[in-house]
Amino acid sequence: MTGFQEIGREWLAGDGADGDGADGARPPADLRPEVPHPARMYDYYIGGKDNFPADREAAEKVLAISPMVRISALANRAFLGRAVRHLAEDGIRRFVDIGTGIPSAGNTHEVAQRVRPDARVVYLDNDPIVLVHGRALLSGSTPQSTAVVRADLRDPAGILAAPEVRQALDSGEPVGLLLVAVLHFVDEQDDPCGIVRTLVDALPPGSRLVLSHGTLDFTPTADAARGPAVYRSASAQLTMRSREQVLRFFDGLELTDPGLVTAPMWRPDAPEQPTDSQVGIWAGVAEKLQ
Repeated sequence: MTGFQEIGREWLAGDGADGDGADGARPPADLRPEVPHPARMYDYYIGGKDNFPADREAAEKVLAISPMVRISALANRAFLGRAVRHLAEDGIRRFVDIGTGIPSAGNTHEVAQRVRPDARVVYLDNDPIVLVHGRALLSGSTPQSTAVVRADLRDPAGILAAPEVRQALDSGEPVGLLLVAVLHFVDEQDDPCGIVRTLVDALPPGSRLVLSHGTLDFTPTADAARGPAVYRSASAQLTMRSREQVLRFFDGLELTDPGLVTAPMWRPDAPEQPTDSQVGIWAGVAEKLQ
């Protein structure tokens, strides 16, 4: 039995929310297992169990075109852990994680609270599938320390208006804003740079932006369109960006050493790392000085 099936059973037994959640999250009956889902595909890439046959089939098609996708996904997950640990060690204790995806080992709150037990994390995602799963797995957490909120990255004003986010921002403390492997699901027509700018402008001085983004910079030209094409049958599309395009998200911020690098190269904690040609993920951390 998969994690999603277990959650569905608990919901029907009365252990989940009653009907549609206050924020509109739908129950697991709407999991649409026949439609590949990017969050479940990512879960499959990193060895998770919360995916369905359609997700695995689509993921395998991507892997057949570009085997580095699995390496990239694992490298991205490891980058998240290192970046959160770095922020917590540097005194950050409030985190806003947007587009969190399906919870798995090494979540933001787990990493942060190992360093700072008083760390507080707000997870935001617009996907009912992710929300249902996240709330079930985080049900044992202290409400004051961890929250899961439905919000859409394409609506930064709505994100900033969420009470849980306002609480973090109104504290006046520096905040860790995490946009990890989510902006490549935002089309250019939705102004991703404007979205990031709106969110960063609302952060107190000393806050950090943690960001990673998929790229085709290391993908052979013949394969560059084939991987993203698979996602056209999924519930979200991919817009991959070059290093120069990803750098624009950090405008006005001071990049932390070593700057914008491929995910494994951001402050690695192991001697052997995948090469740039194996990892199609740009990653960086930057500080808002004022």
